[in-house]
This record gives sequence, structure tokens and C-alpha cells, in this order.
Amino acid sequence: MPLAGIGSRFIALLVDSLIEGAAGIVLLVAAAILLPALRHFWRLSANWALGLFFLFIFLLQWGYFALFEAFGNGRTPGKRVARIRVIHQSGRGINFFESLTRNLIRFVDYLPSFYAVGLVTIFLSRRNQRLGDMAAGTLVVRDREIEAPTWNESRTRTITAVAFSDQPAISAPHLRVVLPAPELAKLAPADLEVLEGFFDRRLDMDLATRASLAERIAAALCAKSGLTIPAETSVETFLEAVAYQFRELGRTH
Repeated sequence: MPLAGIGSRFIALLVDSLIEGAAGIVLLVAAAILLPALRHFWRLSANWALGLFFLFIFLLQWGYFALFEAFGNGRTPGKRVARIRVIHQSGRGINFFESLTRNLIRFVDYLPSFYAVGLVTIFLSRRNQRLGDMAAGTLVVRDREIEAPTWNESRTRTITAVAFSDQPAISAPHLRVVLPAPELAKLAPADLEVLEGFFDRRLDMDLATRASLAERIAAALCAKSGLTIPAETSVETFLEAVAYQFRELGRTH
């Protein structure tokens, strides 16, 4: 999935900041009404009332991003508008602890103001990661868009359109390999990271080393999960199918 740039991330942050600001105003008005009542009926001291107010502000500031990203498939309302999301660098969705980690370090990325540290880190990072992303092992990516055909687009517009129409694309070999989900579920995100490391570097290897390493990785995965390489399927195609279907399994669970 393509990495999200500064522009889309800024749009998401702007929308989320506006929502946070509106929620903060509502909270301020509610506190102005409720806190005096709490002090009157429960004899709550002014310091305790003020402490509760700042606790709610803290939860709004830090919980907004962490909870939305953890339980909203990596997307806050702002990220939905900008069509971006947070994922783990292995390709799966992020969990609560990873979301909490990347957002607790948001304070450091904000320093000295206006996310100066975060912007510099994103520019210097190969994967557009701020410090929070590096600590949590996360990436911000753009959502894939599937364009629906326009009305009457499927019909032939001219007599000669069939002759010049695009031929059906041949699917990648690993997409035709179907692996059992129970065995795939026995794998871990670390296994996916090993596969991605191999995919990133295989073009730089000589053919003998590449084939040997692919066989070793496949043997380790099969021993761990109980998977078997389907007949008439190459080792690398099998590894590509494992990586692809493991990512899909993580998105649906």
C-alpha cells in the first residue's frame, strides 16, 4: 500500500483537531455547569473538581487518537476524510498497545511546536515515519480505492471498440494459490516480517542463494504451521501466497 504523504496527514490532523476542539468546548461548558453542582451536592473540593476536569481533558487528548486507531481499523475521523490509515509495518492492523505507544510519543513529535520534530522525522525517514511510528513499528498508508464503473461504461461505445479494448489482466500466480486458514493462523507477525525481508532483498541475491534461502524459509513455515506447498507451485510463489493471505487474514480478524 502506498505511504501517506505530509499533505494527507496534515488534512487528517486538521480535521481531528477541529473535532477535538469542538469536543473540548462541549466539555468546558459541561464542566462549568456540572462542577459547581458536584461541589454543592457531594461537597467536592475545588481541587478535586479541577482535577477531574483536567483528567477528562487528558483522556480526550490522548484517548481520541489511541482508541479510534485501535478500534477503528487504524483510522480516526480525520484519517477517514483523508483516506489514510495506520497499519503495522508487517501489513496487519494495529492493536491497542501499538496505537497507545505511537500516540503517547505524539507529545515529543509536537515539540517545540506545530509538530516540528515529527515533520523533520517524516522527511528523513525512508517510510515517512514520525518518532511515534518508529517506536510502535507502524506506518501511515493511503487506502486502496476501487473505482466503480460509470453508467453504461460496460457497453461497447463504438463498433471498433472491441478490437481496441484492454485484454483481461492475468492474475499473479500467488493469487491462484489457496491455503487453509487454520494453518495460516498459527503464524505470527514476525514470520511475515521475515518474508517481507526476503522479498525486499531477493533481487539483489544470486539465484543459488535466493533459491536456498527461499527453501529454508518455506521449510520453517511449513514446520511451524503445518502448511504444505501445493503441487506445481514454486517455492517463491508459495511464500508470496503465505504473505498475501496472512495479511488478508489479519484484516478480517
